[in-house]
Parts: sequence; structure tokens; C-alpha cells
Amino acid sequence: MTLFEEMQARGLLAQTTNEEAVRDLLDNQKTTFYIGFDPTADSLHVGHFVAMVVMAHMQRHGHRPIALFGGGTGMIGDPSGKSDMRKMLSREEIAHNIERFVSQMGILVDFSDGRAIMVNNGDWLCNLNYIDFLRDVGVHFSVNRMLAAECYKQRLERGLSFFELNYMVMQSYDFLMLNRMYDCRLQLGGDDQWSNIIGGAELIRRSEQKEAYGMTFNLLLKSDGKKMGKTENGAVWLDPAKTSPYDFYQYWRNVDDADVIHCMKMLTFLPLEEIAAYEKLEGSALNRAKEVLAYELTKMVHGAQEADRAQTAARALFGGGSDLSDMPTTALMSDDLPGGEIGLLDLMLKIGLIPSKGEGRRLIQQGGVSIDDKKIADPAFVVRTADYPENACIIKKGKKVHHRVTW
Repeated sequence: MTLFEEMQARGLLAQTTNEEAVRDLLDNQKTTFYIGFDPTADSLHVGHFVAMVVMAHMQRHGHRPIALFGGGTGMIGDPSGKSDMRKMLSREEIAHNIERFVSQMGILVDFSDGRAIMVNNGDWLCNLNYIDFLRDVGVHFSVNRMLAAECYKQRLERGLSFFELNYMVMQSYDFLMLNRMYDCRLQLGGDDQWSNIIGGAELIRRSEQKEAYGMTFNLLLKSDGKKMGKTENGAVWLDPAKTSPYDFYQYWRNVDDADVIHCMKMLTFLPLEEIAAYEKLEGSALNRAKEVLAYELTKMVHGAQEADRAQTAARALFGGGSDLSDMPTTALMSDDLPGGEIGLLDLMLKIGLIPSKGEGRRLIQQGGVSIDDKKIADPAFVVRTADYPENACIIKKGKKVHHRVTW
């Protein structure tokens, strides 16, 4: 199976600017390609992980990745898929976020011996002469065509600033610069980047009289069409300080039955033949596939040791075992327990299980909270340490969120 065919079989491939040429690049040549990462947070998340998996597939077949960090474009922010303008970050915040991205990129991509490259588009965007840029680059862009692009069209009703309108031109200029510097001939990105990628390929054709190509990969979506990688507490991060290895494992262990095989194909490097065997499982037997998915992804991101610990903790919880040391845990101090007690709503708020007491009351009234597998029906319930001889309890929120409290 060729690389192009495998990308299709795994559900990664979405669109190409020229399928015949892109297929030839992937299967018969060795090419330099790039994917951009705007530093909008201080960690990469599951959405970025798809891009990293694609980069790793490409690198394993002999192609050279460029990870481009948006030190310049991050000053504006991509309007694609956003209903409002992104929060503007300071230069210091962007620099810090890029440092964090750099440390995480090596999870899947090998940057040793020039096998992959990291660049920052702030190096050429932040010191541009505006008039020269308009004359040399802006002249190649039609505003009518830009406004017809999906990334802008959906923003026109609510308001698209001139500030954001520049984003496509800047991203296209990135492709041109990388083409000049590294002979980069292919830009990859999520399918929401299609219009921006076309802009870059067109700019190279017009400015350099050379052919360049684009390819998009599918976004990580649930079977209901919603983006995957979000929880009630926010994104699923790759940074263990923001999403613990246990919580990361549990997220994948609890994916819907309809999504597990899809995630295996897109996010792991398990052979397609092995995944096909899991695809035959039904009902409760699918839990085996979910365990494999959760373990593989946790191992890829956090290493085998953390994956082993997360799996052991999860099995202990659901299988009645005793090793719960890797479950998310909060240790209460004596000041937190005046008289040896604390209201359940106060406790859940303190350990971050609820955003507000109102939300906690609703959950309890709907039967969504239990302590040590005993359902709590009264929002005024008080946790008394004397009732828990092990000096600990496990609070369960819904079916999937567990948190251990000790004192």
C-alpha cells in the first residue's frame, strides 16, 4: 500500500489541489512539506496531534517536515471557523507558547540530523516593509475571491476586520518564503485551512512561476459531526500539567462506540489489518478496542510507563482493584475541613469538578454525583471525615469523571 493509499484508508486525506501531482510527490519522490501551528495557547492539544501524526507518516516515508510556528501570524490569529475575533496575545505570550510547542513537537517527529525543521514566521513577517509587501505580494490577491472563501464568508455577517483579512495573505507568504528557503513544495493542514493553502500555492505560481501543491487532512470529529478533543473542563492537552496522563487515557477509554475505530485509524500507527480485527467487535467487546486505543495514544504522548500507570489505575477503578495512586487526587488540609466536614458542593468546587454551585446542584438533582459508588441525592450533603475510615473517598461525576479526595 502506498503512502497516499494509506492516508486515504486511515481517513486522514481530505482534499488536494492536484491529486495526480500530490500522489506522485508522496509515493514516488522525496519532498519537503510544511504544517503551520499558531501559538494560541501554551500547549499543543489533540487537534494538533492529528497534524503531528500526518507529519510522522510523511517522515517515515522519507519526506522532510517543516513545523512552522506562527510568531507572526499568531499576532493576528486565524479567523477560520471562529465566530469572533481571537484574543490578541502579547509578543511575550507568543514567544512563551512557541517554546512550549518546540518541546512537544518531538513526541512524534524526529528533528535530529536535519530530518525535520522548525521555523518561526515571525522571523520574516514581523519586520516587513508594509508598502513593499503590498506591492510584491498583495498585488496577487483578489479581495472578491478572498471574501468568497469559506474561512471569511462565515464571518461576514458578524463582522470581519481588516486586521483579520490579512491572515490569508500572510499564511500564503509563509508558503512562498519556505519555497524559496527550503524548496518546500507542499503545504498540509486541517481541512478548515483549504482556502489559505490554495492562496499559498497560487502565490508561488504567480510570483515564482513554479508549481506548488496543497493537501488537507480531515479534522478529528465525532460521529455526530462535533469536534473531538473537548471536555467539560476544556481541551484535551498534550501537556501532562494541563491534562494528566490518567485523564488523557480516560478520555480515549471513554470515546463513543461509533468513534473508536475511526480514532484508531486516524491517530495510531497500528496496522490497518489489526484495526480491521477490532472493527468486528460489537457491544461490550468494544471495550477491548477502547483500552487499546487509550493505551496506544497515552504511550505515544506520555511514554509507556505513564500509559501502564494510567491503565492500571483505570482497571483498578472499574475492576474493583486497589491501586488508585494515579487517579486525579486532591489532598485536603485541616483548614479545608473545619470540624472534620465540608459541604459536597464546596468540595466539588474546590477540586474543580464543577464551575459553580448552581451547576453542582443540577448535577446532584439529576442523579449525576456519587461518593464511593453511593448516589447522592441531596445538594446539601455534607462530607464528614469520620464516615470514611480510609481517610479518602472517590467522587464520581457522571459516568466518566472520577476524582479521589484524601485528608
